[in-house]
Amino acid sequence: MDFMTDHDVQKYKEDGYVVLDGLLTSQECDELRQRMAEIVDRMDVPEHCRTTFSTYHDEQLKTQMQGNADYFITSGDKIRFFFEKGVFGDKGEFVVPKQQSLNKIGHALHAYEPLYKNITHSPQVQGIAKKLGLVNPVILQSMYIFKQPGIGGEVTPHQDATFLYTEPLGRVMGLWIALEDATVNNGCLWFIPGSQNSGVVLIHGEVVHRSAENTSEDSRHVYTFHIMEALDTRWSPDNWLQPTEELPFPPLYTK
Repeated sequence: MDFMTDHDVQKYKEDGYVVLDGLLTSQECDELRQRMAEIVDRMDVPEHCRTTFSTYHDEQLKTQMQGNADYFITSGDKIRFFFEKGVFGDKGEFVVPKQQSLNKIGHALHAYEPLYKNITHSPQVQGIAKKLGLVNPVILQSMYIFKQPGIGGEVTPHQDATFLYTEPLGRVMGLWIALEDATVNNGCLWFIPGSQNSGVVLIHGEVVHRSAENTSEDSRHVYTFHIMEALDTRWSPDNWLQPTEELPFPPLYTK
């Protein structure tokens, strides 16, 4: 498969694809990273909830067999912690500094953390959605992805629309905001151009994308969230992520 890296950005801008520069200032990126450092410093995760996150199908099944799937499946209206493989010892203790143990934190940062909420609903993001013609976009989930130095795991090729399923298909898109430089060495995003078959819209729900392991000494922090055009769209009741009474999918547009 022929994947596109973020080093091809200029070429794809020239070809008419949607590529966004300067969505956040360097100060805003610093503030988001600092707030996340505070969250990690105070995190206290019970041993039975120390769930390793994997995009490999066989490892997902293993996790479910171990009874940890509920921690993930019920995280849509909470802020929960998901760890890299091999960061715990036999007794569930950290064998690496906890600041370097996490794969991601999700899935409701946009609802409960003011800094992340402000970015998610920022005029810039709302303006992009309006330019794309979205009438009633709602926010499905949000994540902070760490891509830890040396151990940041591979994310295998996938389409977001397969686990955030809608009818019609592909009414979901992701906004991926790099808070640090993303390079080939530290696990940048790769795409198959045109794989969504209907034009790129940020990260279209059907575009195939992946990221490699981080084998470098540099982290690759990202804030990312998914939105869905709710107008004339059916959200599948079979999706792992479901709105709750505590947190219905909030509208992106604010009055």
